[in-house]
Amino acid sequence: MLSDDPNNERAFAALAEIVRRRASGTGSDDDPLSADPVDDARDDDERQRAADLAVWALGEELAGNPRAWYPLIEVARLSVRDDHEGTLRRLRTAAERDPSGRALVESLALLREAGEPVEALGLGVGHWHPKDQDPEVARQLVLASIEAGRPLEAKQHIASLDFYRDQSAVAGLREELIREVAQAEQTIPGT
Repeated sequence: MLSDDPNNERAFAALAEIVRRRASGTGSDDDPLSADPVDDARDDDERQRAADLAVWALGEELAGNPRAWYPLIEVARLSVRDDHEGTLRRLRTAAERDPSGRALVESLALLREAGEPVEALGLGVGHWHPKDQDPEVARQLVLASIEAGRPLEAKQHIASLDFYRDQSAVAGLREELIREVAQAEQTIPGT
């Protein structure tokens, strides 16, 4: 399935789970009654690292497909704490490979979750095409703007929804984001 569609999230998750289990050695025949708790904690860390490394290798292998963006996001998710530049490079590539904007939505959410709203704004502003891409990008950009303390920038992202082809489809989103910005302005001094 992944060779046909390298962005099939369900197939990637299923294969990643198999790879994780095999790499971590879970499901082995170890006797739980004879285990040392200190060794178990160390073993758990090592198992987790091995599982993450195996998923990383899977993601890198699948990311070699020029249509693949989802594996890049998954590898970026694994590297977000340890490899800032590599994470940003992977997310930029993912956003460039996906004309629909779904990769951009995932990338911006990942950066926001990592406490990097300014990086999310940089990525989003550079890659969002409001006319034809997923309007959920606007949500991520507005929330990143609020988190970065930039309510005026948030309003500009809301205004970009005016370019979306189906205005009735974004009407509810626009109203929701306007409320978010208004609420943020009440809590930010000087706005």
